Amino acid sequence: MPSSVSTLTEERTEEAAPPLPPPKTSSGPRRWAAWASVAWFLVPALVLFLVFVLAPIVVAVWTGFFKWGGIGPMDDFVGFGNYAKLFDDQVFLGDLGRGLYLILMSVLVQLPFALFTAVLLNQKLRGRAVYRMLFFAPYILSEVVTAVLFTMIFLPGGGMADHLAGFFGLEGLQGKWLADPSTVMPTLFVVMIWKYFGFHMMLFLAGLQSIPSEILEAASIDGAGAWQRFRHITLPLLGPTIRISVFLSIIGSIQLFDLVWVMTAGGPNHSSETMAIAMFQFGFKRYQVGYASAISVVLFMISLVFSLFYQRYVLRRDLTGAVTSGGGR
Repeated sequence: MPSSVSTLTEERTEEAAPPLPPPKTSSGPRRWAAWASVAWFLVPALVLFLVFVLAPIVVAVWTGFFKWGGIGPMDDFVGFGNYAKLFDDQVFLGDLGRGLYLILMSVLVQLPFALFTAVLLNQKLRGRAVYRMLFFAPYILSEVVTAVLFTMIFLPGGGMADHLAGFFGLEGLQGKWLADPSTVMPTLFVVMIWKYFGFHMMLFLAGLQSIPSEILEAASIDGAGAWQRFRHITLPLLGPTIRISVFLSIIGSIQLFDLVWVMTAGGPNHSSETMAIAMFQFGFKRYQVGYASAISVVLFMISLVFSLFYQRYVLRRDLTGAVTSGGGR
């Protein structure tokens, strides 16, 4: 009996699953059509990348080896002289220090403040949509508009900041906001927080709303308090969003230009100058294009090395499985 059953099973299997025909190879015209469609979409993007990204980088690297004022032929080759001069310049080393200051303040002050606001506005509050809109609205404004607005607020003598300082008994700050080397960087950072924290707040809100509410409810039933739920559930699940927010904040601090240029132009006495400001000053004000190109190369290398390091060691877990090999395997 078992042998007859197996025989019937084999016959039914053979009847139900006929052999598949051999795969058809693509003909020449179809293959060329497929490659033409790929080129139609890929070539314009490659051309734009080469012209507007790769070519300027190559030109900046090449120009950085010359002492050149931007007019006439580049015939005064100095090799790495611009770079040696760069790292011997105390003002530029101060620019690096100020960039580090903005990075630390952004990560340690701005992002926690944005996260706290996002957690607060993720609760069931009356009018929370209005609060979200109000906090995000400054990010919509351009950097130039924001800088002009706060230049008027910190105007010595008649600005709103001086009136508020006098009201709270802080007369020592009046007139010093953007004019004193000891207060200009904290003042600029306050403007940065006002401008950019709403963007990070919205990122955190999106991450918070992607956390399943069932997990938090189960933890609450098990007796976990609000802080325990936040510490052991919300914060770990929000990890990918926090890491992206930290990356964007650091890159933005390294490349900060618009706000500083309009509000202080790097002054007073270089006390608010950033690397981007120094690059602009030497390239378009002092006509030392070779030296400015060296600054731009250093700025680019700092951003590139940080991005590669951050992706390799911080975002590695978040990117695992995001990129697949051929065939979807």
